[in-house]
Amino acid sequence: MRLKDKIAIVTGAAAGMGASTARIFAREGAKVFIADLNEKAGTALARDIGGSAAFAHLDVTKEDDWAKLRDAAVTAHGRIDILINNAGVSGSDPDVLSMATWDQQMNVNAKGVFLGLRTIIPVMQKNKAGSIVNISSISGIAGQAFVHMGYNAAKGAVRMMTKATAVQFAKDGIRCNSVHPGLMPAMQTSRMSADPDVRAKMLRAVPMRREGRVEEVANANLFLASDEASYITGTELVVDGGFLAQ
Repeated sequence: MRLKDKIAIVTGAAAGMGASTARIFAREGAKVFIADLNEKAGTALARDIGGSAAFAHLDVTKEDDWAKLRDAAVTAHGRIDILINNAGVSGSDPDVLSMATWDQQMNVNAKGVFLGLRTIIPVMQKNKAGSIVNISSISGIAGQAFVHMGYNAAKGAVRMMTKATAVQFAKDGIRCNSVHPGLMPAMQTSRMSADPDVRAKMLRAVPMRREGRVEEVANANLFLASDEASYITGTELVVDGGFLAQ
């Protein structure tokens, strides 16, 4: 098993890419904290996975929630080996100049990742080991006409936080990489991108002519979290069906 006895936190893990990551990590031997706001779905997933998973309430924008999650993991297992900063909100908004959407993007998609780094890195430093995977987006690399610019800005911030973390904490045995999904199944917070006509137009821009599957991102997370990627840090792994290759 590729993550045997590793202690992992996956944020936004009650559904979608996070849920798939939690399932695959547990299958590969990790003890997984399913961290999410959705207690009903997160608890059901933990129950379905079995004894290697536990639900933990987490609002990624609240430092107190992060501290409680850190303390629960350390109390139960003595360490944290893996952090997957997956939680986020969609950037689809027809009002691309909305201030409210800008604030939401900065608060959840950027600050939420920083608070995870700020809280969990000191635990990893004590153990001189750790792997962090931050979920960015192809929107963190290229601008697009169909998302709010705050989403591009927040996901770009995640990309650069990843690189900064990689160089600042490599001496402590901590690796940090980012994964950049392209068009995936619509998030629960999606608006424009969930519209069938809009989605069809978006799909025509993808060379593979299909959306990604959540397990394809989860498997990228698995590789970067595992010891197979022991000399990889500060990198961007793009899962986009060839969109950025054009």
